[in-house]
Amino acid sequence: MRAWITRDPIEPSRVLEGVGGAGNGATVLFLGHVRDRNAGRPVAGMLYDAYLEMAERVLDDIAAAAARRLGTDDVAVVHRIGELTVGEVSVAIAVSSPHRAEAFAICREVIEEIKERLPVWKEEHYVEGPPAWLGGRTPAPEGAGE
Repeated sequence: MRAWITRDPIEPSRVLEGVGGAGNGATVLFLGHVRDRNAGRPVAGMLYDAYLEMAERVLDDIAAAAARRLGTDDVAVVHRIGELTVGEVSVAIAVSSPHRAEAFAICREVIEEIKERLPVWKEEHYVEGPPAWLGGRTPAPEGAGE
């Protein structure tokens, strides 16, 4: 299981290096890209910012929980921060398991958890007009609900 935050471009082959094995019949790779439109507005790029220390810990927790549910360490997750242009990969998730249904399900769970919990914020840069921070959720303080 591997999870990391990076400022460097995400290489899908590097994410795939962390998963797979002779007992696995399926590997799912999810890539999230910066798209060129949002809410009807042309987008020029995106700034991803993070509370890095917390983001690394939360991303590691998300990947570790997914690996436990899968019963293997064949999970790799990376999220990019910094300035990205349209088409660049902002998040990559690779999951390998004996069967495809498990791999797809775990991959979906990981991206949904990232969207819900990861302290990474997005500022969209538009072709016309000022940039805007996108709405999101404020993560619960550590230890809350325990």
